[in-house]
Amino acid sequence: MSHTHQAYLAKRQLKRGTAGWILLAGLGVSYVISGDFAGWNFGIAQAGWGGFAIAAVLMAIMYFTLVLSLAEMSAAIPAAGGGYSFARQAMGPAGGFMTGLAVLIEYALAPAAIVIFIGSAVEALIGINGPWVYAAFYLVFIGIHLAGVGEALKVMMVISGLAVLAIVATGVALLPHFDSANLVDMASSNGSEWLPLGWYGVWAALPFAMWLFLAVEGVPLAAEEAKDPAKDVPKGIIGAMIFLLFTASLVVILIPGAAGAQAMGDSAVPLVDALNAVGASQLATFVNILGLAGLIASFFSIIYGYSRLVFALSRAGYLPKALSVTSARKVPARALIVPGVLGFLASLSGEGDLMLAMAVVGATVSYALMALSHILLRRKQPELARPYKTPGGVVTSAIALILSLVAMTGVYAFDPRAFWYTAILFAIGAVYYFAYSQHHLVANSAEEEFAMLAAAEADLNNDDSDAVEGVTQTA
Repeated sequence: MSHTHQAYLAKRQLKRGTAGWILLAGLGVSYVISGDFAGWNFGIAQAGWGGFAIAAVLMAIMYFTLVLSLAEMSAAIPAAGGGYSFARQAMGPAGGFMTGLAVLIEYALAPAAIVIFIGSAVEALIGINGPWVYAAFYLVFIGIHLAGVGEALKVMMVISGLAVLAIVATGVALLPHFDSANLVDMASSNGSEWLPLGWYGVWAALPFAMWLFLAVEGVPLAAEEAKDPAKDVPKGIIGAMIFLLFTASLVVILIPGAAGAQAMGDSAVPLVDALNAVGASQLATFVNILGLAGLIASFFSIIYGYSRLVFALSRAGYLPKALSVTSARKVPARALIVPGVLGFLASLSGEGDLMLAMAVVGATVSYALMALSHILLRRKQPELARPYKTPGGVVTSAIALILSLVAMTGVYAFDPRAFWYTAILFAIGAVYYFAYSQHHLVANSAEEEFAMLAAAEADLNNDDSDAVEGVTQTA
């Protein structure tokens, strides 16, 4: 490796060996947990409980098959770019960029949407809301990330633990009040109790069912900071997904089953409203406070996710290279701050629902491209070392591919604006890539990029060893 490349990559190093599989599983749960508190239930208003249950099962299958596909690729290609890194190896630079752009749209817009919901929660608790609240949350949580990845992940685990406690406590309190008749209390337009709004409703409910799992695919973004990426990332992402299936089942069945599908389909805070409906008002207040912890957990962890993605895209030359310079604590400070500023500006629109719908479009495009990458890597690089192999192979990733394309059309069924606005962002990104960034890539191929990273890591490790040896000899 040339001295120039070594110097370039020496300024762009993450802190390795920080996260074991339990912290990574906690990261996966943190990404998602706010979706259990609100948002998913609007799918009941679109489809009735039976229709939403079908949508939720389909999306659970999509995410589980995608997670199994990502587990294989993240063990074989442990890079901070996650889905972008897999797609670049499978489809070349253009495919890598479009996949990275899709994930970036999801991860940049989701915190902007979540901070709007945090503002509403803060207003309900203490009567304060607005741009100053949004700015305060961005500043505090980007600040914690700037302190270092180990510190950030541990804070995130505590916040997520509080949110999970609220969900489990709600489930326990609602269980004695469960009545299956409450699941089918919506007025029907077609005579069907289970599908009161027909199959179109199921289609329109798909984006809301995704909120139960949205962003769990971000675990591989921590690959370069894992202790043993080949083992820890697959165990972390699969562990997170299994736990999220448990929490999703709790909220989807017990909340409308105790308080009624009709009422929960229109609720801004379904856990709180369900507890109030059964007379558990003290617990409802407690859960309302911890619901804010759930929103903060997702906000905090998705900031981590976008910073690692921007770092990887910048280091490779897809985005301006200055964004990937890391601090003395090996934190990508600019990759944390610049998208945070843009997200804060987006949050000033107040259009949280629209931004989440746009994030879902970005997500579904990235899922399709990541699932396709798994299929292409199996066919084009069968010799690639795969410490973990996806059960079912390309059949599993093909299921994820098909369902992600169906889910993408579901956003159009619910909100065509989100679909077209996101298409405009993709068009702008494509123009940027073909006009500028494809001519400024640091490496011509994924293999060359990974070889450079491996050589830089080896050189830095040797330098560290030499320094330790020098100190020992001096002593």
